[in-house]
Amino acid sequence: MNHGSDDVLVIKQITVQTITKGNIVMTENSDCQGIDSDITGRVIGCAMKVHSALGNGFQEVIYQRALAIEMNYDGLLFEREKEMGVLYRGEQIGTRRVDFFVEHKIMVELKALVALEDVHLAQAMNYLEAYKIKIGLLINFGAKSLQFKRVHNNKV
Repeated sequence: MNHGSDDVLVIKQITVQTITKGNIVMTENSDCQGIDSDITGRVIGCAMKVHSALGNGFQEVIYQRALAIEMNYDGLLFEREKEMGVLYRGEQIGTRRVDFFVEHKIMVELKALVALEDVHLAQAMNYLEAYKIKIGLLINFGAKSLQFKRVHNNKV
């Protein structure tokens, strides 16, 4: 599909599911009023362009590379595969690489699965809490239609 300068991406705004873990709230609602909704909307728009062009069926790294190109074209600042420490009681017990850290404040995790499962949502929520990040995106390129979920950490 060709995306000219007059093309408009429309994101359906329906809340499908909400999961709460302590002070972390995850929704599939693309109508996030407030915190960094412009940035998350731009990232989702970039992901939609990538999914529209490539479809599903590739490995996650292919989508990661394509999304990096698309976010660069969109003017988003990001770090790819940013290594972040995992702390327990103030001591580092390991590290984890985040697929993207956008605009110094939004974690973006990518998947290329037929369907997202609860374990992937729990993982995203745990990362936000461990890294003390306010908002994150979980994006799945593996389904026929792009899937995305915004995750909010209310502890930060």
